[in-house]
Amino acid sequence: MASSIQVHGDDSVVLRVTHSNMKTFNSDIRFSLQLSVEGVKDKLWKKCGTSVNSMHLELYDDVRNDKIADLSDNSKPLGFYSPLDGFRLHVVDLDPTSISSGGWLEDTSLVEKYQISEEAYNKRQDTFRKYKEKITSQVPATVEAKIPDTSMEDLCANVKVGSRCEVEPGAKRGVVKFVGRAESLGPGFWVGVQYDEPLGKHDGMVKGVRYFECPPSQGGIVRPEKVKVGDYPERDPFEEDEI
Repeated sequence: MASSIQVHGDDSVVLRVTHSNMKTFNSDIRFSLQLSVEGVKDKLWKKCGTSVNSMHLELYDDVRNDKIADLSDNSKPLGFYSPLDGFRLHVVDLDPTSISSGGWLEDTSLVEKYQISEEAYNKRQDTFRKYKEKITSQVPATVEAKIPDTSMEDLCANVKVGSRCEVEPGAKRGVVKFVGRAESLGPGFWVGVQYDEPLGKHDGMVKGVRYFECPPSQGGIVRPEKVKVGDYPERDPFEEDEI
């Protein structure tokens, strides 16, 4: 194990993060080399749900098929272990009662779903169905409700897969993973995004169709007018604490 701190031009490194309990969790995350191991764990806790006290970290070089180190000292900076861009940081969840065990964060079929009867739903006045009926009744019969594909296509012209982006509302940041038509969602063009944080609704599969792949609860598919492409770095959760 190297004892000197690795120096990068921007003093940071991008690691691929995997999780012992979640086979689909696979995310590239940028870390400051000056961040302590405990700080790394705290950042990962917000992404995967494993508590800091129940988390053990392992560093791998998958190209050489080597395990580099066990990050067992919470006080040491990440740079002490000399990670390189592309190395894999594996999260081992030591808590047998963790919410990530047993597939609860990956298989939504395990979650008990709330259901309302059709009769009760029809009696409610604050539903989307009532809103749609109201809007439809106000549109003249001669007017065809159609989304202009040409304008949507123009909006998608600068939206490329792999681009960093910000999505409204909420200024959620992430990476563009899909651009194109998604007939199961509606006519016109759509943009699929992998959010940096678990702010989404799925893992890239919607209504039985796989549009892209990302960790659970980090996927979203929105209309192109809600997406702004640009230099939007991943937010550091500790920025608000700095003076």
